[in-house]
Amino acid sequence: MPESTEDATVLVVDDEKEVADVYALRLRSEFETDTAYGGEEALEVIGDGGEVDVVLLDRRMPGTSGDEVLERVRERDADCRMIMITAVDPDFDIIDMEFDDYLCKPLEKDDLVAAIEQQLTARRYDDQLTKYLEATSKLALLEAEKTSQSLDANEDVTQLKERIDRLKDEMDEALGEFDNIERAFKEISRHPS
Repeated sequence: MPESTEDATVLVVDDEKEVADVYALRLRSEFETDTAYGGEEALEVIGDGGEVDVVLLDRRMPGTSGDEVLERVRERDADCRMIMITAVDPDFDIIDMEFDDYLCKPLEKDDLVAAIEQQLTARRYDDQLTKYLEATSKLALLEAEKTSQSLDANEDVTQLKERIDRLKDEMDEALGEFDNIERAFKEISRHPS
C-alpha cells in the first residue's frame, strides 16, 4: 500500500489509445500513472496486483473485455482496486460484478481524482467498508437508471439493500470517519454530465 496518494500507481485501461492517454494525462499530476490499451495488456501489467493500486477499466473492449479482466483479476486475488469507467449504462447485471466503483463517461478530472482517492482511503479500512462501498455504488447506479417500481419488485435489489443496512450497522461503531467518507463518495458523479 502506498505511503500517500502521490505514491499510488493508477493503471488506465481502454482500447481507444486516445481515451486512455487523455485520462492518464489528467491524472499524472496526482498519481503515478500507466496505461494499457486492451484487456490482455492490462492483465500483464496488473499481474498479482502488487505494483498497481487502482485500475480504471473500460468495460467494453474487443478481445478481452473489461468484464473479463475484472473477473480474472478477482480470481487472481490481486491486491488492487477496480473502477469501471465506461459508456455502458448499468443494468441489474452489475449486482454480481466485483468492481469497487463504476463511473460513466465522460468524466471530469475532479471526479476521477475523487474516485481514486476514495478507493485509496477504502483500502486502508477493512473488508467491511470495501463491501459497503461496492454495494452502495451498485444501488446508486440502479436507482439512477431504473424505476422505483422495478427496483422494489427485484428480490436481488431487496437483498442488496438489506446487505447495505447490515454492513452500515456493523461499521458505524468502528469507523469514526465514516460520515466524511460517505459524503465524499456520494459527491462523485457516476453518470454522464
